[in-house]
Amino acid sequence: MGGSQQRERIIMHVDMDAFFVSVELLEQPALLGTPVIVGSPTGRSVVLSASYEARKFGVRSAMPMARARQLCPQAAVIPPHHGKYQDASSRIMEIFRTITPDVEQLSVDEAFLDITGAVRRLGQPLEIGRLIRRTIRREIGIPATVGIASSKFVAKIASTHAKPDGLLQIPAERTVQFLHTLPVDALWGVGAKTSAVLARQGIRTVAELASTPEPALKRLLGAVGEHVHRLAWGIDDRSVTPERVEKSIGAEETFAHDVDDTAVLERELLRLAHRTAVRLRSSGLQCRGVALKLRYADFTTLTRSRRLREPADSAHELHTAVVAQLSALGARPMAVRLIGLRAELLEPASGGYQLSFDGSEDSWRSAEAALDEVNRKYGAGGVLPASLLARPDRPESPAGPPGRP
Repeated sequence: MGGSQQRERIIMHVDMDAFFVSVELLEQPALLGTPVIVGSPTGRSVVLSASYEARKFGVRSAMPMARARQLCPQAAVIPPHHGKYQDASSRIMEIFRTITPDVEQLSVDEAFLDITGAVRRLGQPLEIGRLIRRTIRREIGIPATVGIASSKFVAKIASTHAKPDGLLQIPAERTVQFLHTLPVDALWGVGAKTSAVLARQGIRTVAELASTPEPALKRLLGAVGEHVHRLAWGIDDRSVTPERVEKSIGAEETFAHDVDDTAVLERELLRLAHRTAVRLRSSGLQCRGVALKLRYADFTTLTRSRRLREPADSAHELHTAVVAQLSALGARPMAVRLIGLRAELLEPASGGYQLSFDGSEDSWRSAEAALDEVNRKYGAGGVLPASLLARPDRPESPAGPPGRP
């Protein structure tokens, strides 16, 4: 099964290895080759990234930090610096765009590239893969893994198999042979529950699934049956989509201890507003809406959204709007475990803003733009609002200065 259109394409999936850790080790090279965890060392925080040395002990991303430190107490724990990650990500994406304009960014550290049109100019796919890895290592200083195939799905699997710091191409004519050596949960859409359903029918490998008649899979799995059957035969016609527009940008924090002090909540919202505004400005975006998220001590979660009168990209405007939402909620039923802020209804920043008569909005934007420049030069968090400076009476939170959770 398969089509000639698929075989003509050359798709690359490029993924950084332990990205946050790799970026941090640029400034702490003595920790290379040792267990390293990126995440807040205090409170109910989670692991953002772990070195491969830490992963050998069972440490994984999104694992509670307390559990990670139990598994690997000797690991060095580094607080995250999101400004540095965003900067490295932007530089990496620019490297990709020197290879091909067809770049679909999936996250800060991975992307699909359609290099079909680059072969004549830059050489065979493996040569292009080596070029990308060499350039990222030279210009950024971190490792990257590359998977190459005739479809996005198989390219992603290839990069997973090549990790860490590797390169693997699955030629179109070997796609089915390669897939049929894999367990069934390698297919997109086959999670733990679906794997269990298939296992009860004796289907544990991609080869066994491929040999199962599609109508039988549809009866067993519903609409997913057709999807996974096509993937089992290497059929994935999705193209690389260069423009991936974010629907929202935001940040949230879980407190080390549940908080019922309005002043603390408002101060944390200011911190989150600065992190969000920095991301908006660095992405050339502004928002027309702001959302507040609260999770109470009993894990009940609510969100409230508000449309802004004018598009915004400054922390002052975001904070003003979200504090008004917090106030409008009235008395809280219980203490707050998590608080979040999201900028919504995003659009490209046009450079034109509706200003007040006293020019206060423009003053805030100018001040924050200057803060961006200082922090780019001296490191995220080098300059921050006085109200966010550490205070002995402030309950500890996983959050750090703007741009540093």
